[in-house]
Amino acid sequence: MLRKLRELMAEPVSAQERLDKIVVTIASNMVAEVCSVYVLRADGSLELFATEGLKREAVHKSSLKLGEGLVGTIAASAEPLNLQNAQQHPAFAYLPETGEEIYHAFLGVPVLRGGQTLGVLVVQNRTHRLYSEEEVEALQTTAMVLAEMIAGGELESLVRPGDNLALKRPHHLTGRSLSEGLGLGHAVLHEPRIEITNLIAEDIHTELGRLEAALDNLRTSVEDLLTRSEMMRAGEHREVLETYRMFAYDRGWAERMREAVMSGLTAEAAVERVQNDTRARMLRQTDPYIRERLHDLDDLANRLLRQLVGWNGLEPAAELPRDAIVIARNMGPAELLDYDRERLRALVLEEGAPTSHVTIVARALGIATVGQVEGILDLVNPGDAIIVDGFSGEVHVRPPADVEQAYVEKVRFRARRQEQYRRLRDVPAVTRDGVSISLLVNAGLLVDLPHVKEAGASGIGLFRTELQFMVASTFPRMRDQLTLYRAVLDAAADLPVTFRSLDVGGDKVLPYLRTAHEENPALGWRAIRMALDRPALLRTQIRALLHAAAGRELRLMFPMITEVGEFDRARELVARERRHLERHGHALPASVRLGAMVEVPALLWQLEELLERVDFLSVGSNDLLQFIFAADRASGLLADRFDALSHAPLRAMRRIVEAADAAAVPVTLCGELAGNPLAAMALVGLGYRSISMAPAAIGPVKAMILALDVGKLQDWLLPALSRPHRSLRAELADFARQHDIPI
Repeated sequence: MLRKLRELMAEPVSAQERLDKIVVTIASNMVAEVCSVYVLRADGSLELFATEGLKREAVHKSSLKLGEGLVGTIAASAEPLNLQNAQQHPAFAYLPETGEEIYHAFLGVPVLRGGQTLGVLVVQNRTHRLYSEEEVEALQTTAMVLAEMIAGGELESLVRPGDNLALKRPHHLTGRSLSEGLGLGHAVLHEPRIEITNLIAEDIHTELGRLEAALDNLRTSVEDLLTRSEMMRAGEHREVLETYRMFAYDRGWAERMREAVMSGLTAEAAVERVQNDTRARMLRQTDPYIRERLHDLDDLANRLLRQLVGWNGLEPAAELPRDAIVIARNMGPAELLDYDRERLRALVLEEGAPTSHVTIVARALGIATVGQVEGILDLVNPGDAIIVDGFSGEVHVRPPADVEQAYVEKVRFRARRQEQYRRLRDVPAVTRDGVSISLLVNAGLLVDLPHVKEAGASGIGLFRTELQFMVASTFPRMRDQLTLYRAVLDAAADLPVTFRSLDVGGDKVLPYLRTAHEENPALGWRAIRMALDRPALLRTQIRALLHAAAGRELRLMFPMITEVGEFDRARELVARERRHLERHGHALPASVRLGAMVEVPALLWQLEELLERVDFLSVGSNDLLQFIFAADRASGLLADRFDALSHAPLRAMRRIVEAADAAAVPVTLCGELAGNPLAAMALVGLGYRSISMAPAAIGPVKAMILALDVGKLQDWLLPALSRPHRSLRAELADFARQHDIPI
């Protein structure tokens, strides 16, 4: 049957003729009196597209809603239905125009692709009989051929004007806003799906051998992961890999793929057949634990497919459309930086969190980003039209014309609002009662630098030096670092720049720097801890910074200081490099100011000792909040669990600014909090007079500051910190509304 179907697919005939011949071939080979193909439309109706045995005049006229009748039940559940007497089934729906009342035996299977139901394939007989397992398997295999025909767009010519097939239907998804902005463009999958071009096997025994070899390789790779020395101790990672191994050796999974090959499919088509069933179950599963296990199985199937087709990487950047919307489960910041910024319009993640590093980089680059969009990878096809609303957290897949037009107007409105912010560029950030606030920007790449003056910022409050290391294939030489730091200082001209020393570890992994596996990398060997243990790395960076700042001021701060002694050791390395340059006759900076980042809560009880040593403080609110709440900042499950505007973090940040003011040491807050107008208002109320944020946030925050009376805010906010409330967010928003402060 599959050989005949392959010949039919190659014939130069119309789509309807091909479909008509397909149902005749299936009916003949399965000794069925009826074979019908129902295709799911975008409106949720299953339309009869072709039949052998039922009345031909019913084609393109008969339809059932999703969940209606036996065909609708199969489409909704994505599972086969095998019945001796169809008319006795409670879901049976009688369609008089088809003439199917004389048929009793019924077998229907879903036509699936990527877990999505595209239609239903049915065979029927007059006798009361159950179809054999082999017949069910054969019909499911045949359904894959129909799935490719539908997905290829061949049947679109048969759809009535104004209708669309389900594959093209629009979807409106809601996630969490991670980076504000609007992106209109076309979908690019970060990890493109494996496209199976050869479905039908030439030699079944050869295909079985390919499948077994791929399974052996897959199992070996999982075993290698488990036996590596850094994986040997117990913990969550070990448990995840043990689950992986359990699935890799699952006999049922392997046997289903073997059966699919025996039915006439190639090894890769068999894997996809079984994967389709897994994805269909996953999409209809509400239990989060079972969904996660099905994700594991889906991931294993992807690994198996890559081995079978020899797939070895991402699409080259040159193939990006000019308006790319990148869709991914998750990604690291370096992977995002690999994309051509000129072509990238937005980013959509199935996971993601507001303070994960990929979000921070996306925000720094002004890329609209929405995270925690569940199931989007199963709904989107490469090239689909996508609208990403980074303000509301909405994603529109294949949007209708009216939605697209509404967003075109929204883009125009935002452009007008940005123009209003640009008019504020040269207006000093001074509150209504005369308090001056220094608005700085966070940066990390040369492409960020033009935004400093465009936004009207007072300088760079945080330059993330690690981004240069993350985009390089090898450790940057001192000459490369020197070139970057000098370019940053030249571009900033007379504006201050605060460099942060190398902050890697956690989710910021350098591929060329070997590190041991850690169960909790965010709490592990990272930032200043790594730098002090590898002093040569830090000394090279310090020397490059000192060279670059010759004749100018150098401001350098050290991240993740946990105890005062760490700052002392870092300061001594700077002094040592200064003596080295002086001894060899090199020009030195006009001044060197050293600071520490307050990110680890332990420093809250060492502030007085620390303030005696530093020239300035910088509060890294992202990590500080993560550690205060003991909540992984990259975890989507915890993203909404704790509020940054609740009492614990606000009191901690008030404690820092009070201690710094008492010691007459300047303090800046440079975390993501500063870029949100409501949170920035709270920070000003706590006493912060210098905050650093993404360039795009300067305009909205400055507009808030110009409308703010700090005295009134502090009179309300500081006493409120002593009251036992869970969060002050709603009350802060009420204060802003009552005083006409734009947030």
